[in-house]
Amino acid sequence: MLYKTRGIVFKTTNYSESSVVVQVFTEKFGLQSYLINGIKKPKSKIKLNSLQPLHLLDMVVYHKSTGGIQRVSELRHQPVFLTIPYDIVKSSIVLFLNEVLYKSLKQHEADGVLFEFLFHAIEILDSVSAGLANFHLYFLLRLTRFLGFYPDMTQAKDGAYFDLMDGRYVNHQPPHILFLEPAYAAVWTSIINSNFDDLENLKISGAARKFLLEKILAYYRCHVEGFGQIRSHEVLEEVMG
Repeated sequence: MLYKTRGIVFKTTNYSESSVVVQVFTEKFGLQSYLINGIKKPKSKIKLNSLQPLHLLDMVVYHKSTGGIQRVSELRHQPVFLTIPYDIVKSSIVLFLNEVLYKSLKQHEADGVLFEFLFHAIEILDSVSAGLANFHLYFLLRLTRFLGFYPDMTQAKDGAYFDLMDGRYVNHQPPHILFLEPAYAAVWTSIINSNFDDLENLKISGAARKFLLEKILAYYRCHVEGFGQIRSHEVLEEVMG
């Protein structure tokens, strides 16, 4: 049967000389792999540039409940990005967030709330011009709410440490190295308490931003099985200076 669904591109892999398999996080079916034949041919109705990381799609797909590689009937980039492909900072943010999402949502079932968050966040990234330096930090901390390890804010207060392993604020330094000292824990809290509209008001130094990103990735490694190392943040940090 044919179904309409929105989708978010995660990864495109060559399948043959003219075909690809694209992994898409869909609104209706969760993470799926789709074979698209002939996409590299000049007369293909579906264009390869529609399948760039985190591009937003309207799709008509064939779906088999037995799983495996699915097929696409129609696909279009909707909404069309106005800035992300042409802005080096935004495109670097997208590549980084895409790598994190790909490693965090490996076998994810349909989740309408998570899908809406991702879709809306990407739309916001395409439209905003301010607050970009903090966008990825806020995005990743908000994403933990949907992945099941959102920080426990019960004891969030001045002078508290944040324990990355337990995901909570504590009064004393934890007996391991995976924690944030109170000064950084306070900045971590300010990021969590922000929203996409006021990221430009967060005053975080470049050094603190780099440090906190490393700790956020460590937090993910603590709570996402097989998360491993992320490489694209090095490019992002270089672009942002």
